Amino acid sequence: MADENSVEGLVTQGTGKLKDAAGGLTGDTGLQAEGKFDQVTGKVQRQFGETLDDAQDQIEGFAGYVADQPLAALGIATGIGFLLGYLLIPSRKR
Repeated sequence: MADENSVEGLVTQGTGKLKDAAGGLTGDTGLQAEGKFDQVTGKVQRQFGETLDDAQDQIEGFAGYVADQPLAALGIATGIGFLLGYLLIPSRKR
């Protein structure tokens, strides 16, 4: 899915450049504005796809760590749970 977003974004960005150039040559400011909008839209979509790819890589790496070191992962999760409980649950003694 992330690769699909990257490719679609790249195509939209390229189409926008063509519209921008055609609008500039013909003097059609509407087409030129549409082209600039498509360029920005394509760039955002492409960057979203790249960010999604990076996030998926991180999740796969974390899943691999948990599979290789289940006790260490459980210890880390327990520590985070205690820390969050300490920070988020009000105490009467503090």
